[in-house]
Amino acid sequence: MKALFFTREFPPYVYGGAGVHVEYLAGELSKLMEMEVRAFGDQDVKANNLSVKGFPFDNSDFDGADDKLKAVFKTLSTGLLMNANPIDADIVHCHTWYSHFAGIMAKLCYGIPLVVTTHSLEPLRPWKREQLGRGYDASSWIEKTAIEMADCLIAVSEETKVDVLNHFDVDESKIEVVYNGIDLKEYVVVEDTTVLEAYGIDKNKPYVLFVGRITRQKGIIHLVNAIKYIDKDTQVILCAGAPDTPEIGQEMKAAVDLASQTRDNIVWIDKMLDKKDVIQLYSHADVFCCPSIYEPFGIINIEAMACETAVVASAVGGIKEVVVEGETGLLIALEQQKSAPFEPVNPDQFSRDLANGINTVISDKELQRTMAKNGRKRVEDFFDWTAIAKQTETIYKSLITK
Repeated sequence: MKALFFTREFPPYVYGGAGVHVEYLAGELSKLMEMEVRAFGDQDVKANNLSVKGFPFDNSDFDGADDKLKAVFKTLSTGLLMNANPIDADIVHCHTWYSHFAGIMAKLCYGIPLVVTTHSLEPLRPWKREQLGRGYDASSWIEKTAIEMADCLIAVSEETKVDVLNHFDVDESKIEVVYNGIDLKEYVVVEDTTVLEAYGIDKNKPYVLFVGRITRQKGIIHLVNAIKYIDKDTQVILCAGAPDTPEIGQEMKAAVDLASQTRDNIVWIDKMLDKKDVIQLYSHADVFCCPSIYEPFGIINIEAMACETAVVASAVGGIKEVVVEGETGLLIALEQQKSAPFEPVNPDQFSRDLANGINTVISDKELQRTMAKNGRKRVEDFFDWTAIAKQTETIYKSLITK
């Protein structure tokens, strides 16, 4: 059996949880079958059972297009290029809407069963219109078409399965729930503190950590607005880069500048660090905060838990299936607007509640230790890539048999 992944992200070009998912799942599946990955980029790698080929995204032919539409046009163009090379796989498997057009074409032109993993859903990310303009209508249409014609949909959480059924015309029997995973050997506590020293983080004082992109979805602005309610002795480490738009980047800067007027222990690392550096930050954090307003799964939470760090996270989406309230962390209730853009009804209250959760964990060292140990055990029990790859292989086999 041979499987083909279509994906926007693949090393060295990974900026989000979906890219992490694709990297590790492809590696594990290559131990079970022949794997080919076609990604946006310039990769050209062959190793054992895994081959990776990049296809250009920055096509100069679209330089004259509207700035907000360029990404959509380039995405469609790359999807076509991905299909130009003959396909001999038994299964094609797409990750995120950027790869969906490539999957649609592969199913239609090559007659191959199509699998789509729903890492997130466009109807639940209305803030993307800030980034794509009317291109958001195009991305939504592409996603809807791929999801409704797929032979199997993999939802990354039970909550995501419900979202798929609520927003798309899909037979429930075609949906399988398969969680994200983690490399348990890579994500472990480390003693090294060179990254902390490089960024001026005081090793002798507690800190709360955020890791993620600067997007509406990740809720980072709500955490920055919570800083004024966080204990003054607690350092706030924001490992946050890759803003979706210049506007949200400026909003982030303004919020951090305002918070910095009353305290000098905010460290903003405004770039995406490599895994080894992030693991070091996780390892020494007293608490990890995930303030997302939408999160189908939240792979960053299991990364923190694997590194034995207590978690304070918003009680949305798949996070509720990852973080166990009172055992591996604290879940912060989030009353959201009933219509787009799904922001908190009371943003200040949400920020206060985040701060209260962070202060509670920071002030109770025994609670920290208990949550840290429970978190690691939960990751070991439920989020191992080896088991997830075997689940995925079973899905592939059932489709080929049909």
